[in-house]
Amino acid sequence: MVGGKPPSKISEKIFRFEFPEKPRALLDFLSSMNEDWSITLFHYRNHGNAYGRVLIGISSDNINENEIKSFLSEMNFNYTDESNNLGYQSFLK
Repeated sequence: MVGGKPPSKISEKIFRFEFPEKPRALLDFLSSMNEDWSITLFHYRNHGNAYGRVLIGISSDNINENEIKSFLSEMNFNYTDESNNLGYQSFLK
């Protein structure tokens, strides 16, 4: 990960999950997102398996953590909230 800290404080949540390797999976994911959310970080890694690893940052003026978690659950993603991860807190927040 590179980029550093943002110039001003933003309301951001960081999640890690596995993303299915199938046609239209990314398009379906992005099309299903709330229009008020901004993707602040997106890191995808394909290992040639049925699933790839994703790290995503989502921000909004009125961020609702439960709404984001509900969205990820509805997409059938097993996710982990990494917002309190020491690496994220030290280098990107």
